[in-house]
Amino acid sequence: MVAKKKLTHLDTKGHASIVDVSAKPATARSATARGRVTMSPATLKLVTGDKLAKGNALDVARLAGIMAAKKTADLIPLCHPLLISKVSVELTPSKKTNSIEVEATVKLTGQTGVEMEALTAVSVACLTLYDMAKAVDRGMVISDIRLTHKDGGKSGLYEAK
Repeated sequence: MVAKKKLTHLDTKGHASIVDVSAKPATARSATARGRVTMSPATLKLVTGDKLAKGNALDVARLAGIMAAKKTADLIPLCHPLLISKVSVELTPSKKTNSIEVEATVKLTGQTGVEMEALTAVSVACLTLYDMAKAVDRGMVISDIRLTHKDGGKSGLYEAK
């Protein structure tokens, strides 16, 4: 029999509530997430050649991902606003898979993790790539958004298999 775990995002009346992390020590924390946008070969060529009518999709998507990480608490209910110390977003085109791999890493020293910030950065960067190229390819597929690495805090290290 599995023991029931206390739900952390509910108050004593069962209402949604942000978790109190004030008693937790501030520790170094990091998280990395990845995702992919798959497109036609012709679209990939336009994106990587900076030939889209809307401009440089890779630069805009990188900036959108960074901005999204900073806005995660505004987008995801019950996420804490965080003093992020680092956000990096890398976009790697692949002719072999006709896709762009998006990877975001977020770091801070604080009382709660940055997994949601990394996942939000990747999600918004992928959506931005779609938006920038949708005029030429509405069949693009956003996929495989996942946490690949997390370190710090009580639960320690996580590496995706």
